[in-house]
Amino acid sequence: MAIREIVTVPHPVLRRRATKVQDFGPELQKLIDDMIETMRAAPGVGLAAPQVNVSQRVIVVEYGDEEEGIPHRLYAVVNPEIVAVSKETEIGTEGCLSIPGIIGDVERAYAIEVRGFDRHGKPFRMRPYGWLARIFQHEIDHLNGVLFTDRAIRVERVTPELAAEMDRV
Repeated sequence: MAIREIVTVPHPVLRRRATKVQDFGPELQKLIDDMIETMRAAPGVGLAAPQVNVSQRVIVVEYGDEEEGIPHRLYAVVNPEIVAVSKETEIGTEGCLSIPGIIGDVERAYAIEVRGFDRHGKPFRMRPYGWLARIFQHEIDHLNGVLFTDRAIRVERVTPELAAEMDRV
């Protein structure tokens, strides 16, 4: 495993629609392992392959909230897509490892249904809600060339110290 460089705006890969993964072989496994290590080192709670300059539809998410009954878990999802969203939305503050020093308030669906494949090609389906749903929406946006600042209703600069204290998506 290796920590990869996280690209930042205005890097063009962040604005491209990532390509679907066809091969679940060793290169994909290395990419996922590297993404997990990179996300944890950053630190962040999610990372999309374009953020490490790989234009493929792969995300990793690591999150849990015992108060909300969400066990701490690591997800690696290949070719994820959101197939349903709740009518209920909520506004939350997001940051991004590819947009350092900026946070913003973003309205997102409170609950979603995601389908795709796990790292070994087995079909994957889940229905996250709350903050976990927000993380998945944020990371899947990256695969479509969309940044949280495109959706933000308010954006502000923050000090590096404050940014380091936040759970960055």
